[in-house]
Amino acid sequence: MEAEKKPPAVSDVGAWGMNVVSSVGIIMANKQLMSSSGYAFSFATTLTGFHFTVTALVGWISNATGYSVSKHVPLWELVWFSLVANTSITGMNLSLMLNSVGFYQISKLSMIPVVCFMEWVLNSKHYTTKVISAVVVVAAGVGICTVTDVEVNAKGFICACVAVFCTSLQQITIGSFQKKYNIGSFELLSKTAPIQAVSLIILGPFADYYLNGRWLLNYNFSTGATFFILLSCSLAVFCNMSQYLCIGRFSATSFQVLGHMKTVCVLILGWILFDSALTVKNILGMLLAVMGMVVYSWAVESEKKGTAPIPRNKSDMLDDSEDVPLKARPFCGWNWMCNGLWTLIPFSCILTKCDSIFGLGRDN
Repeated sequence: MEAEKKPPAVSDVGAWGMNVVSSVGIIMANKQLMSSSGYAFSFATTLTGFHFTVTALVGWISNATGYSVSKHVPLWELVWFSLVANTSITGMNLSLMLNSVGFYQISKLSMIPVVCFMEWVLNSKHYTTKVISAVVVVAAGVGICTVTDVEVNAKGFICACVAVFCTSLQQITIGSFQKKYNIGSFELLSKTAPIQAVSLIILGPFADYYLNGRWLLNYNFSTGATFFILLSCSLAVFCNMSQYLCIGRFSATSFQVLGHMKTVCVLILGWILFDSALTVKNILGMLLAVMGMVVYSWAVESEKKGTAPIPRNKSDMLDDSEDVPLKARPFCGWNWMCNGLWTLIPFSCILTKCDSIFGLGRDN
C-alpha cells in the first residue's frame, strides 16, 4: 500500500500571506534602520549579506536536527545561481542610486513582461489573452500609484537592464531547480544561502562604499540599530523562504504579478505609520492594481481548469492531495493563522487610521 501524501505544512494562501507580511515588514524595518531620520545604516548590500547569513544558519540547524533533508545539487550550478542573484541585488542598488525613483519603479514593473518572455523562451510557456490583459492592468495600476518623476542616464539604464535580467533569470531558475532536482523550497534555499552570504559579506562593504562613500567599520552600532538589524534578518528568513515556496508552487510570473500586492501594502502602511501622502491618484492606481490581480488569479485558475485532465472516477481524484478542497484537508493551526489572521492586519490598521481622522464610532 502506498503511503498517503501529507498535506503541505503551509497552504497556498498561507505561503502568499507569509511572503506579503514578511516583505512588507522588512521594508518597514529597513526604512527605520536606513533612513536619515532613523539609524542611517546605509549599507544595503552588506545588510543583504547579513540576511543570507542568518538564513544559512537556520538552514544548517534545520538539517542538523533532521527537520529537512539535504539533497545533492551540483556546486557549479549553486555558484552560478548565487552569481546571478548577487548581480541582481547589486544592480538594483546601483539602479536606485543612479536613476530617479520613478525610473527605478518602471524597471521593477518591466520584470513582469521580461519574466513572461524568458519563460516563453526557456520553458516554452504560453499565456492566454486573459492572463496578458491582467498583467497589463496590474502593471498600469502599480505604475499609476508609484511612478512620479522619471530621470535616466546611460549608466543607470545599463544597471537597470542588468538588474531586471538577472532578477528575472534568478526567479525562473528557482522553479527550474526545484523541478530538476526534486528538491523542496527550503532545502534549495539552504543550499544557496551560504554561498550568497559569504560572497556578499566579503564584497558587500566595497559595493556599499562605492554607493555611499562610507565604510561599514566606521559605523556606530547602537543598541537600536542592532535591534533593527536583527529584526530585519529575522524577517528576511521568512521572506526568502516564502519566495522560494511561492515560485516553486506557482511560477515566476505569478510571483511578480501577485507580489505587487506588497507595493499596495507598503503605500497603505506608509500612510498609516509614517503619515505619507496618499492622493486620489495613488488610491485609483491601487484599486486598478488589485483589480488586475483578481483578474489574473481568475485567468490562471480558468487556464488550469481548461488544461487539467478529467479524473476517471472519484478515487482517482482523491489520490492527489492537491485536488482535495481546502475544507476537506486536516485542520492545521499554522494554515489557519496564515490564511486568516494576516488578512485582518491591514484592515484593522486602516480602520484605526480612519477612526483617528473621521472619529468613527465616537459619540457626537
